[in-house]
Amino acid sequence: VQLQASGGGLVQAGDSLRLSCAFSGRTLGNYAMGWFRQAPGKEREFVAAVSWSGRDTNSADSVKGRFTVSSDSAKNTVFLQMNSLKPEDTAVYYCAAAGPLTYSRGNDIYSAASQYDFWGQGTLVTVSS
Repeated sequence: VQLQASGGGLVQAGDSLRLSCAFSGRTLGNYAMGWFRQAPGKEREFVAAVSWSGRDTNSADSVKGRFTVSSDSAKNTVFLQMNSLKPEDTAVYYCAAAGPLTYSRGNDIYSAASQYDFWGQGTLVTVSS
């Protein structure tokens, strides 16, 4: 499994960005996906996750109402739509995959980094005030 995150950049506070995570090597189905971020000098933190069925999502309190995670199995891609960006959202954003999962875990969502098996290289998001 290979993950390629893209879409980061330099934006102003209040702007929007959409990050993409291209999933290759296997089919996106049967993999739960997540987004994490790491700001300079801080630990990596959970941002948002989606189940492999695509029906269930979860996000960190710090981004609820602003960020939305979604998946497109036909395109083998996961997205993170980020609206109303704040300077404190500045970080390197990573996508991660957990799996393959059995059908019974189709609605599982994972928020701990240790639950993920594969990681992308990260994309930098910088939000200026």
